Amino acid sequence: MSQKQLVRVRDVMKKDFDLVNGMSTVAEVLKTSEFAESKCFIVDRRNDDDEYGLVLLSDIAKKVLARDKSPERINIYEIMSKPVISVDPDMDIRYCTRLFENFGLSRAPVLENKKIIGIIGYTDIVLRGVRDRLS
Repeated sequence: MSQKQLVRVRDVMKKDFDLVNGMSTVAEVLKTSEFAESKCFIVDRRNDDDEYGLVLLSDIAKKVLARDKSPERINIYEIMSKPVISVDPDMDIRYCTRLFENFGLSRAPVLENKKIIGIIGYTDIVLRGVRDRLS
């Protein structure tokens, strides 16, 4: 009987992500983003007692573009979700997928020792976690 190989979140997460200031405008963040392929921006904590926020590209589409608001006049904090549901880097990707399903998520930050170390989404889980395991 063969044992399934355990794939953890840290094995498939993206390690590059944009950490932005909540006071930045949507336009500023879009102009300076380096990792837009992550499809989200992590909003940094203001202090040690604060929580991280998250802005998806779909949030910008729905809350700024669809409502015909100016990206130069909307601050990131106005459209972010906060606090975010985060994932432990040692979580099995099968449980991560269940968490996404249970809470209607498409991606989440990976948190270790109160610091974000990556981003995980369905694309990472399927293409890097499942497909690579099939090879």
